Amino acid sequence: MTKLNDYADLTRFNRPIGSLLLMWPTLWALWLAADGWPQWHLVVIFVLGVFSMRSAGCVINDYADRKIDGHVERTKNRPLPSGRVTEKEALGLFSALVLLSFLLVLCTDLRTILLSFVGLGLAALYPFMKRYTNLPQLFLGLAFSWAIPMAYSAQGGDLLDPQLWMLFLANCLWTIAYDTYYAITDRPDDLKIGVKSTAILFAQYDLLVIVCLQALTLSLLVWIGALAHLQWPYFVSILVAIILFYLQFKKAKNRERLPCFHAFLDNNRIGYCIFIGLAANYLV
Repeated sequence: MTKLNDYADLTRFNRPIGSLLLMWPTLWALWLAADGWPQWHLVVIFVLGVFSMRSAGCVINDYADRKIDGHVERTKNRPLPSGRVTEKEALGLFSALVLLSFLLVLCTDLRTILLSFVGLGLAALYPFMKRYTNLPQLFLGLAFSWAIPMAYSAQGGDLLDPQLWMLFLANCLWTIAYDTYYAITDRPDDLKIGVKSTAILFAQYDLLVIVCLQALTLSLLVWIGALAHLQWPYFVSILVAIILFYLQFKKAKNRERLPCFHAFLDNNRIGYCIFIGLAANYLV
């Protein structure tokens, strides 16, 4: 039972915030591509795929950072640096989760299956980017957004649809914004050990850049709503998101670790708020 708890800790099954942040934009894409009525077997496939692939991403991220995490206050007790899970076990778990994700995507069409290989590449690439660039959050944004074209493809949507790529860009910008809040919590440790992040890159302008990224995200979402002729519930959800973003800023304005981490967690509310508005739009 202890080993299962260690595996749950490594895969973050016991902390699903990352899976939720990946799930909501995927559901936005399914609902938009299907004009409000997605095929329910696709909803099940993508929700399960989101959780399995995000967990695989967590495992490979911890494997890549196994020599670093022991020097960071927030991560020093993770399963790999603490020795609770071996490197061999981590790679085996990663392989099993990737296989599960691939079996799920096999229930879709050939185009979506081919797109999934790009998603796997992005998920595997992201953990190593913090060693080479101050924009690892950009690569996380690309990885977290790739489910959007996959959802459009599975639902039979046009991959050249401008709304698809506007949604992709909006989610990428949003991901950079919320993960910068997350990176602020690790900035003192990252500076000591030489790990790169947008929190370090943006320096004293970090909160200003986050607000600008959030504004661009909402602007794109409003534009999508106008192009898709969405109704008032969707735009009400955008207004609620503006309030939630402001509350995040208030929490994080002093750049203290715990409030910044809570600002990051609060983005789950952004995700489900917009989904509720989008889904309600098709019921009006």
